[in-house]
Amino acid sequence: MVFETVQKLIAEQLEIDPSTITMESNLVTDLKADSVDVMEVVMNLESEYDMEFAFEKLSELKTVGDVVSYIEANQ
Repeated sequence: MVFETVQKLIAEQLEIDPSTITMESNLVTDLKADSVDVMEVVMNLESEYDMEFAFEKLSELKTVGDVVSYIEANQ
């Protein structure tokens, strides 16, 4: 469930096909997200899950799986 929501929000932000996004997809190298894209995705996820991402943890979120794991651990 979390993966599907993250996948949908990333696909909308980056204007790409959601089926190209996997848990292993790297946000920058695979999905070509820049820092603004990443911040937009984070803000959308914070709104979706009514939570805040710790600023110091953002640099650790490299893959879609990292993002999903972070959300699941901090909900």
